[in-house]
Amino acid sequence: MTNPHFKVVYQGNLRTLATHLKSDSIIETDAPTDNNGKGERFSPTDLLCVSLATCMVTIMGIKAREKNIDLINTTIHIQKTMADNPRKVSGIGIRFEFEKSLELDNQNRVILERCAHTCPVRYSIHPDIDVQIEFAW
Repeated sequence: MTNPHFKVVYQGNLRTLATHLKSDSIIETDAPTDNNGKGERFSPTDLLCVSLATCMVTIMGIKAREKNIDLINTTIHIQKTMADNPRKVSGIGIRFEFEKSLELDNQNRVILERCAHTCPVRYSIHPDIDVQIEFAW
């Protein structure tokens, strides 16, 4: 590999330190309490779910900026469901909550919702994972 984008170092005790090499931004992970960890940081499966939500709102933000729509303070709540045998993410629930002051017509809401569903992470998630998305305008 000639130009890696990220570096992960195992820290011991089921923790990792991931570095974004271009910016030196760091994410620490920990195993969840239901899988021998302390649950003191995001787990790798948590990051999968968070990646989906952040990707969706980023794609929405790109379109919103083009249309002079301000999505500032949009809050996203995420629920993760795990399955056993094999242990994997079986469901992701995402609820977008928009500022009450954001007044959009139905056409712009539909445009932004469609953008959310076209994010690269959404396309990368296995179809066996039950993804439920809710938009609370």
